[in-house]
Amino acid sequence: MKKNKVLLRALLLSTSKRNTYKYSTDKKKKRNALGNLIGKVILYLLILGFGVLMCFGYGNYGIIDSVPVLCALMISALGFIFTLLKTNGYLFGFKEYDMIMSLPFEAKDVAACKFMYMYVTSLPWYLSISVAMLIGYGYFAKPSVAVYPVWLVLSLLLPLIPMVIAAFIGFIFAKISSGFRRKNIIQTVLVFILVIGAFAVRFIFEDILKNNKLQATLETISSATDDSAQIYLPAKWFSGAVTNLRISDMMLLSGISILLFAIVFYIVGRSYGRINSALRSHAAAKKGRLSFKRKSVVGTITYKEFKRMTGSTTYLTNIALGPLLAVILGLAVFFVGFDRIISMVTNNAPFDHTLLEPAIPLIAYFFIGMVASTTCSSSLEGKNYWIIQSLPIEKKKLYQGKMLFNIYLMLPAFEFSILCMCISAGVNVLDTILYMILGISLCAFSTAWGCVCGIKHIRLDWENEIEVIKQGTAVAVYLLPNMFVVMLLIAGVIFLGMIMNHALIALILILISSLLAWCSYIRVMAMARK
Repeated sequence: MKKNKVLLRALLLSTSKRNTYKYSTDKKKKRNALGNLIGKVILYLLILGFGVLMCFGYGNYGIIDSVPVLCALMISALGFIFTLLKTNGYLFGFKEYDMIMSLPFEAKDVAACKFMYMYVTSLPWYLSISVAMLIGYGYFAKPSVAVYPVWLVLSLLLPLIPMVIAAFIGFIFAKISSGFRRKNIIQTVLVFILVIGAFAVRFIFEDILKNNKLQATLETISSATDDSAQIYLPAKWFSGAVTNLRISDMMLLSGISILLFAIVFYIVGRSYGRINSALRSHAAAKKGRLSFKRKSVVGTITYKEFKRMTGSTTYLTNIALGPLLAVILGLAVFFVGFDRIISMVTNNAPFDHTLLEPAIPLIAYFFIGMVASTTCSSSLEGKNYWIIQSLPIEKKKLYQGKMLFNIYLMLPAFEFSILCMCISAGVNVLDTILYMILGISLCAFSTAWGCVCGIKHIRLDWENEIEVIKQGTAVAVYLLPNMFVVMLLIAGVIFLGMIMNHALIALILILISSLLAWCSYIRVMAMARK
């Protein structure tokens, strides 16, 4: 256990922003680390505020008793999704595998420490939800003082079971894909199938939200969460432990979590080395043929970015998920119907669906524009960046190739989604053409602005690609403002749709997004000359 603590501590310190801020002599790194910490604190506070407001809604309608189960389900769902998407980058196929496996640790201990690293780094997210729910529950339910420490302690154990299950599923996916030549593609497809299946479960509960009254909706959700606790036993144990202070439920939640962790990582440890070796190896054809094709510099860099994406499950899962969801949204709206989808979202509230037509490109952009490959592609060059700098290639060509790849990846899915929604909503031809032009300008802006963020906050000293794909400063700087601005724009466009011509709104948005895209591109070219 002492050796395991040493390894876990080393993993945490090597990626700690606090550690960077405290000991680094590079002022730029210290500023980035401080900005990263401040951004995370703001996010945690937003989650805390949202959770408290949700509990106040439950409390005002007299259904506060459902909050413990809801808290357990939210933390469990978050833990499962976070772990499933991170398993490949942390447990399997990680860059520092050879170095860590050369240390005096057993394979199962390395796997367990990597898992605990995921757990510790995700813990603030879970605690933000838990503390928010505890504040709301304490205000309305007035529980005994003993409930507070029990709630907080058991909240630390709540994510373990779903995280272990997700890690085991990731282990199965890795084991299956390790036998194929295209390992990363197979593993990504398996993850996509599971994620899309999880999204599809939402439609099973469609009937739950078919009413117009907030109180009835909350009561139905409360009933659904109570029913879920009968199926998902950890939620039932958590609820029994914090509401009735049942020792048996506390012991069951603690004991099963630890036992499941030990069993799973004993199984994982037995083939951990073989799976990682297989994932890191490259298959070679029995008969090879060397061929040369003449391509432009920009085209070559674009193709290199494509090969980089298909060679990394983590990169492919995060970057390709947005276009995939946009295509699925377009198909769902096309076959189910625009009016019916809006009715499902608004709970059949009386609403003129034509008001949403100007927001169609922004709704598609919500999926497409949330993550651009240009935010992390520069950082992913890592310690090989000096090789690129030594080549007789202008930096502007390098960045143009990276931006062109993002456009190739995003634009077809973007336009397809817009076209499907326009056809389903019965949008006239002129507005449809303008919306598709707006899609092009938004895609250009997303690409160029993502490249600005990626160059400005480039990080080349990473040890695990997840650090730049999921947790990089460039991704956060790009994602957060973009997400909130898009949400505000959707609301603003719906409001303007009541008083302005839809074609005029689209033209205004085209001009603004085109101007922003051009300014971002000029900024990229200026940064390339430095």
